[in-house]
Amino acid sequence: MKKKLILASLFCASAIYAAEVKIGVILPLTGPLAAYGHDVYEGVKLANTLSPNLKNGDSVKIIAIDTKGDKIESANAATRLISQDKVLGLIGEAVTPNTMQVLSIAEERKIPVIAPVASGDKLLDKKTYASRVCFMDSFQGDKFANYAYQTLNLKSVVVIVDQSNVYSLGLARAFEKEFKQNGGKVLKKLTISSGDKDFKAIVSQLKNINPDFVYMPIYHPEAALIARQAKAVGFDKLLSAGDGVNNKTFIELGGDAVNGVIFTDSFDYNNPPTKLSKDFIQAYEKNRGTKELPAFSAMGADAYYVMINAMNECQNNLTPECINDKIHSTLNFEGVGGVISIDKNGNASRSVVIKEIQEQKQVYKTIINP
Repeated sequence: MKKKLILASLFCASAIYAAEVKIGVILPLTGPLAAYGHDVYEGVKLANTLSPNLKNGDSVKIIAIDTKGDKIESANAATRLISQDKVLGLIGEAVTPNTMQVLSIAEERKIPVIAPVASGDKLLDKKTYASRVCFMDSFQGDKFANYAYQTLNLKSVVVIVDQSNVYSLGLARAFEKEFKQNGGKVLKKLTISSGDKDFKAIVSQLKNINPDFVYMPIYHPEAALIARQAKAVGFDKLLSAGDGVNNKTFIELGGDAVNGVIFTDSFDYNNPPTKLSKDFIQAYEKNRGTKELPAFSAMGADAYYVMINAMNECQNNLTPECINDKIHSTLNFEGVGGVISIDKNGNASRSVVIKEIQEQKQVYKTIINP
């Protein structure tokens, strides 16, 4: 009886001292960018389900806000989560322009932010409380340019760039620089704007110029429409892109026209790089009935796990300052998407994966390490 009383007392004591730690999640769950947000959020949610507590027993609660893909909503979400919900860290946003809004608020309030998939090169410039678990655009653009010229033996290209999108502009710039240094020729750069739907003028130029391939560092809605309209006029050269087309929505929108598209990505579920990756894919398959874990879901999970890892290292000093310091000293962390190291500036070092769409499926081609 005495032993039972002692155990009951210990349980009550642990319940009293266990706390709830809050992490804010800021993503576009509706609107034109919802495909990105949903993929990231699925990863964060599953990671939280699998690891709902810190090592000291504190429970971890995620509070998500839908920004609808709007910059102002992104800033408002950050303000609310910090001021009202008292979060100790933030995960988000999905795209670079909106993530900039989140970072500006968090930097002022000194709350750490981990961007899961925002890859703009200058995103973290002059920021102390910002980091990411994805690679930078200069890395994926550079590596794909080398791959196209040296491995695929493609010598001439037309680049289609979204003039209103910093992701597109930065990725195009990195790709062009490296492709030219290899000896490749950029025959022409064609510009579009987010939300455009009629690309007849664009695809007619592609057919007339007749490059070896086309590089589209743009988001999936426009890329899918370009692929469909290019096929309709008989343009049959290779179409390629960055990680802006790495979701199922691109395949659904593009149909047969996107078969053969080659693109850069950060993860491939058929090639899990770590034990956590294998375990996470199994959990995802049990939860969703498929092992086809999207790359952005892996990145969302990694953002959560890196945040939790930092919090565990701050058990005796669970403050935003300590959490931020530990995030920025992440070294060889074996995440879902691969092994991650984060430098003092918040930038992550990780591999880039090359994939091809075949018969409406993403097919792994190769991996390129840092």
